[in-house]
Amino acid sequence: MISILNKIFLRSSNLDYITKSIKDLTKDTRVYKIFDAINSFSEKSEIRYVGGCLRKIINKEEVDDIDLATNLNPTQVCEALKKKNISYHETGIKHGTITAIIEKKKFEITSLRKDVSTDGRHAIVKFSENWKEDALRRDFTINSIYSDSYGNLFDPFNGKKDIEDGIINFVGNPEKRIKEDYLRILRYIRFFLNYSKSPHNFETIKKIKMNLDGISKLSKERLLMELKKIINVEILEKLNNDKISLELILIIFPELKNVKIFSKLDKNKKNLLKKKSFIFLISLLIINESDDAEYFFYKFNLSNKDKEKINIIKHFYKNGDKNSLFSEKNLNKVFYFQGKEAVNDVLDFEIVRSKKLNKNLIELSKLFKKKKDPVMPISAETLKKKYKMSEGKMLGDKLKMIEMKWVENNFQISDQQVENIINN
Repeated sequence: MISILNKIFLRSSNLDYITKSIKDLTKDTRVYKIFDAINSFSEKSEIRYVGGCLRKIINKEEVDDIDLATNLNPTQVCEALKKKNISYHETGIKHGTITAIIEKKKFEITSLRKDVSTDGRHAIVKFSENWKEDALRRDFTINSIYSDSYGNLFDPFNGKKDIEDGIINFVGNPEKRIKEDYLRILRYIRFFLNYSKSPHNFETIKKIKMNLDGISKLSKERLLMELKKIINVEILEKLNNDKISLELILIIFPELKNVKIFSKLDKNKKNLLKKKSFIFLISLLIINESDDAEYFFYKFNLSNKDKEKINIIKHFYKNGDKNSLFSEKNLNKVFYFQGKEAVNDVLDFEIVRSKKLNKNLIELSKLFKKKKDPVMPISAETLKKKYKMSEGKMLGDKLKMIEMKWVENNFQISDQQVENIINN
C-alpha cells in the first residue's frame, strides 16, 4: 500500500499531457497486466515505470521501450507473474531483473536495489523495499523518476524540472557516481547532447576528466553498446558543435577521426543517413588512409558479417580511380555477390563524403534500387545435360567463369559465349 506521506510529499501532479501519455502507454502496450500482477500480489507490493520511458514522455519523445521497478524481490516477481499466466525470463536475476513477455513485447522489471559495493564496472547489490534508496543509486536526476500507471510521479531529485530546464545533473556527488560505473561518462555525454539547454558544469567536466582512465576497466561489449546509442545523425551533428563533448569522445574513441563529416550535412544527406545502419555510420567515421578501421575491428571484436560490410566500402574508398570504380559493371559484382544493401552502402558512402553533388552516383543509386535480384541462368545440371560435361573440378571452374562473364555483361550471356568458355 502506498503511504500517505508518499502521496503528499514525494508525488507531484504533472501536466495533463504527461499524465495522459502515461495512461495511454499503460493501455496501449498491455503493460497494465504487469501492473495488475504485481500490485495484487500483496498489500505492500507496488510497481512503477522508471527511467527512460518517463524521460521521453516528459520531453515529448517517442517511447521505444519500457522499464519498470518494483518493491518485490525477483523470486516474488516470478511468483506474481506466474499467478497471472504471464511469461517471463530470468534474464538478469542476479542483479534483480526479470523480463516479462506479453504478446511478443518485452518488459524489464527490476527490483529496488541499493549498492553494497562497486568497482567501476560491476556492482554487488542488495534488494530493497525503499524507493528513495533505489533512486539514490541511479546515475542522473532525469533517470530517477518513477510513476504509477495513472501518471502520479515519484520524483525525489526534481528530474522532471531538470528535463524541462535542459540540465544534466548527477544524483548526489558526480565523482562518486562516476567511480561506481565509468560508463556514466559516456552516458553523461549522450544525455547532454540529447537534452542540455545550457553549457557544461565546469566541476562536472573536471571530475569526468579526472576519471577518464576508468573507461579502460569497462568491457568492450558495454562500450560498444553505449556507442551505438551515441552514433546517430542528430547526436553526431550536435557533437560537432560541442567542443567539450567532442574532445571527450575522441579521447575515448580515437578511431572516430571523420566525425566532422556530420558537421555540415544538407537535408538530403541527413535524410539518407537517418535510414542507415549503425555499421554504415561507423564506416563513415573510421574509414580513412590509416589503419583506424582495422584497429576498431580489433578493439571491439566485430562480427565477420559487420567487418565484411565495412571492408566492401573500404575497398572502393582505397582502390583505384573513383570514376572507373563507380561503374555499373563493377557494382554489378557487388550486387550479385554481396547483395543490394552492399551496393547501396558503397554508393551512399561516396554520396555523403562527396563535397559536390555527383549526378553519376545518384543515377547509379536509383538504378540499383530498381534492379531485381539476378538469378544465374546456367547451372551445373545445364552444363552436364546440354554440353555433356562430367562432374568434377573442370565443371566447377567453367561454371565460375560463365558466372563471372554473365555478371560482367550486366547479367546477360549468349549460348555462343557459354560455348566459347567451355571449349577454351
